[in-house]
Amino acid sequence: MSASRSQVRAATGWSVPVQVVVSPRGIRAWLIEDRSVPVVALSFAFAGGAALDPPDRPGRADLAASLLTQGAGPHDTAAFSSLLRDRAVSLSFDADRDSLSGSLRVLEAERAFGAEMLALALAEPRFDDDAVARVKAQKVLALRRQAEDARTLAARRWWAESLPGHPFARPANGTEEGIAPLGPDDLRAAMAAQLRRGSLVAAAAGAIDAGALGTLLDRAFAGAVPEGEAAPVPKLPPARAFGLAVIERDAPQAAATFGHGAIPPEDPDWEAAQVVNWILGGGGFSSRLMTEIREKRGLTYGIGTGLVPFRGASLLVGSVSTENARFGETLALLRAEWARMAEVGPGEDEVAAGKAYLSGSFPLGFTSTPQIAGTLVALQLLGRGPEWLGGRLARLAAVTLEDARRAARRLYDPAALSVAVAGRPAL
Repeated sequence: MSASRSQVRAATGWSVPVQVVVSPRGIRAWLIEDRSVPVVALSFAFAGGAALDPPDRPGRADLAASLLTQGAGPHDTAAFSSLLRDRAVSLSFDADRDSLSGSLRVLEAERAFGAEMLALALAEPRFDDDAVARVKAQKVLALRRQAEDARTLAARRWWAESLPGHPFARPANGTEEGIAPLGPDDLRAAMAAQLRRGSLVAAAAGAIDAGALGTLLDRAFAGAVPEGEAAPVPKLPPARAFGLAVIERDAPQAAATFGHGAIPPEDPDWEAAQVVNWILGGGGFSSRLMTEIREKRGLTYGIGTGLVPFRGASLLVGSVSTENARFGETLALLRAEWARMAEVGPGEDEVAAGKAYLSGSFPLGFTSTPQIAGTLVALQLLGRGPEWLGGRLARLAAVTLEDARRAARRLYDPAALSVAVAGRPAL
């Protein structure tokens, strides 16, 4: 087992030690050791996720992930759950657009048992017929509820129109038609396609040192996950500008998802782009969109935007709900503010406020062991190294007004702004 240490420091004096650990069997993970409480959190992800679903089986990875804790090896659902509960072990799995992820949280004294249960879930999931039928029924019920939700309909339509032909255009939790035919063999195929050692990223936080983490990693993954790489996720294409798409729906409000492509997370202007996004739509009640559309005119309860990063690409996506009769007014204001940010950019006071908020909130991602481990895995999925953390606050501090205005010109494209809206919007 080997380990290297990267010290994350900020001008504020805040710091956190990040170790890069390699287990005796070659499994790599980041570690932040913290013995303030006797708890260990392990987060991990396998690149791929719902992107590896067959086109006619959307929801396969999501269903498989939900069933990994519904029995494994000799233990059926009830027995597996009882073992975890009796030893205060928290184990969960989830499938997103580009990864299948998991989380293990245990008391320090139970880390070996937790690792064994994780290995069993990965290597010998049961996928019993009754468990599959029960979880499928839960998924279908949730999908039917979402089919009545205007926000969900708008979001799904926006992704489908923006990325036609790409796996990300499909909802990660699938469709009723895609889930219906799935059986145990489909779920085993999903795991066989997904679980590969070369696609694994992992991170731990809490009461564990590098040596003990190496042992835990080997117990959890070395015998449970085959060598090799999963099929690569197709490269994200430029988002298609589709203008306006309306899903006619009887609803008291029109719900919209809007946005377009953005700069990739490895771009030198990434921090400046985050500052600018905070100013226009990411800063809650401090943002321009909230000020213009909610505070001044009362058109919505809330409107917000965010950068959605993937490895090598990102999207700028926002959402808003408003009265059907006033949707046209809301949309006109949104487009005007989008164009004003692209053409004029932010002001000096706005940039200072955005930098202060993002710098001040950065340490809040490191306030609990599960949160720390999850943050470290998310960074690895984006291709970050541990040194990225050490330079984050310095890069934010270095953003100038000129940088922010340049980022605004690059980030906002009024001609490409595309909107999907569900309801009976007056246009």
